[in-house]
Amino acid sequence: MSFRQYITSVNIVLAVLIAGLFFYGNIILFNMVYLATFLFLSFRTVQSTARRRIRFTLISAYLVIMALQMTYYSRVAADIGDLQEHPIRKLFAIAILLLPMILSRYVATGKYAALHLPSIHETSAISFAQMRESAASIRQAVARLEKTGDSLSLSNFKRIIEDLPRHDSFHYVNAGSLTGEYFQAAEASLNDPGLYIVISDTGTPASEVLSVFTRRQFNHASLSFDASLETIVSYNGGERVYPPGLNREMLAFFNARPDASILIYRLPVTCEQKKAALDKIMQINEEGSAYNLLGLLLSQSYKPNIMYCSQFVYNIIGHIGASYFESPGIIKPTDLIEKDYHRKLEFVEELRLNTPSDSSVPAA
Repeated sequence: MSFRQYITSVNIVLAVLIAGLFFYGNIILFNMVYLATFLFLSFRTVQSTARRRIRFTLISAYLVIMALQMTYYSRVAADIGDLQEHPIRKLFAIAILLLPMILSRYVATGKYAALHLPSIHETSAISFAQMRESAASIRQAVARLEKTGDSLSLSNFKRIIEDLPRHDSFHYVNAGSLTGEYFQAAEASLNDPGLYIVISDTGTPASEVLSVFTRRQFNHASLSFDASLETIVSYNGGERVYPPGLNREMLAFFNARPDASILIYRLPVTCEQKKAALDKIMQINEEGSAYNLLGLLLSQSYKPNIMYCSQFVYNIIGHIGASYFESPGIIKPTDLIEKDYHRKLEFVEELRLNTPSDSSVPAA
């Protein structure tokens, strides 16, 4: 098959798919197509020769676009029922299917996908040492692929998709989730001159999927006003009890996997700075908040109280004048410890929540 014939075949398949979606598509079929498109483009991006940062950015963009696609269709379907009576809205749902394809064509194909096969001369120069190294690399790649398969399982995506309608990246959906009891407990810890940064490997479906793209074990960040972690607070999905946004957390929240663990660091601050942090959290609690689903792609939010977990921790630290690094872009949870170049943080311990013995690793 020539390249022209290949392009023609792809266009025919795409046209049939669009027609099928328009006449027979429902919420399940649309979401399956959105998911399949994301997986296909992500796999192709991983196999490209683009730089790691470019591949990570592309896959993150595909993930955000898929979330927006599913959120739009879920909301439209819930609002108007049968989309067959609303062809314009259904055509828009089909049109946004093309967004990641356009992005892939412009960035991956147009600029960075310089794929080529080795020449006969290059192939003949391969040594046995290189073959052994290649075998080791293949074994590592297979192991990573198996872990990626577990993270990108259908059950994880199903739970994420089911949770999407609860989120809103443009309006506050959470207000007053922190009670007076929480603020009393936090105020009781103001004499402890330190804020505690908690970096965790929660094992939730969202964290599992996120780990594929960040290539980090720890993908959630929280703040605590006390060393015993009775006042942990962060931005999260609310565990289907509270709306996504600013919520109190318990240790049970970090216990979703057998090897769950959390890293605890102490940031020395004054009593006044700690009180300012608590006042800011109280303000957010009163004004309202929402979890920033677009955080994988955009460093700025539509409203000031729409954040993701590490963005929240970073902003609170900056608000009280205790910043120890600057990052104008997206803040990953591990940035909070990896970018501590001036060693402002004090390592406290690592808690391994499901280990029967030696469940904590104290600071040296």
